[in-house]
Amino acid sequence: MPFLYMEINFGFTKCNSMKSIYQIISLLLICNMSQAQNVCLGARGGFSIPDLTAGNTDNPLSKGYKSRLGADGALFAEFKFSENFSLQPMVEYSAQGGKKEGLQAISTPDEIKSFYPVGQSPQYLYANYKSEAKLDYILIPVLAKFSWSIQKSPLSIYLDAGPFVGFLVSAKQVTSGQSQLYTNPSQTDVLPVGTESFNHTEDIKSQLHKANVGIEGNLGFAYRFGSHSIFIEGGGNYGFVNIQKQTANGKNNTGAGAATIGYSYCIVHKANRK
Repeated sequence: MPFLYMEINFGFTKCNSMKSIYQIISLLLICNMSQAQNVCLGARGGFSIPDLTAGNTDNPLSKGYKSRLGADGALFAEFKFSENFSLQPMVEYSAQGGKKEGLQAISTPDEIKSFYPVGQSPQYLYANYKSEAKLDYILIPVLAKFSWSIQKSPLSIYLDAGPFVGFLVSAKQVTSGQSQLYTNPSQTDVLPVGTESFNHTEDIKSQLHKANVGIEGNLGFAYRFGSHSIFIEGGGNYGFVNIQKQTANGKNNTGAGAATIGYSYCIVHKANRK
């Protein structure tokens, strides 16, 4: 019998209203760049802890995902309008996705459906194996940032948040293990097809929409010395829309927590201009 594997189709419906909001915010940012008192450039890097959330759905293909570990990194510009407020656009790499281990649902393959009378085959089968959805995105967030000095020292605390547009870079489904196939999650009804191998890596980029929209936020501490700053922050991002193209394949949203460290350098100082 041919090798059986789980095929997952991700996608989402377009969200033009969110794109319009992002375009308006970007336009306002460009119009106000000249008013910034300081312009700083920087970079950050660290790790991402992404997950695929299922939301309100009864589709077993959506459920059971847990967090995986990935990378997060960004280049950014910060336009400071005061000591306490700035706008920060970024170009960010963010690992997304999730993983499952143990019993999980798969769509019934056509070769199994052929064993049943027409219309009587089970919609899902169940098997015990490992599965990991590895999704990589480039995010372009525009963050409103609020900073407060700690007792007038070089140390400050800040909070930022804002919308992002994300673009898919790569997507792979990696599965491993061997298992019998069951027609129910209680594993009481075993298909007489023997043990199946799930050792497989599939490029699923063509099954995913190329873009997503959502929100990002971070909380951090920064230490400033002259025109230089170093910082450490934690936060995350979340996509607002379901990523599946077909609801039959489930309903999931992308999102990730992140912990990063970074450095920035201020290159424009209006207060120092003559």
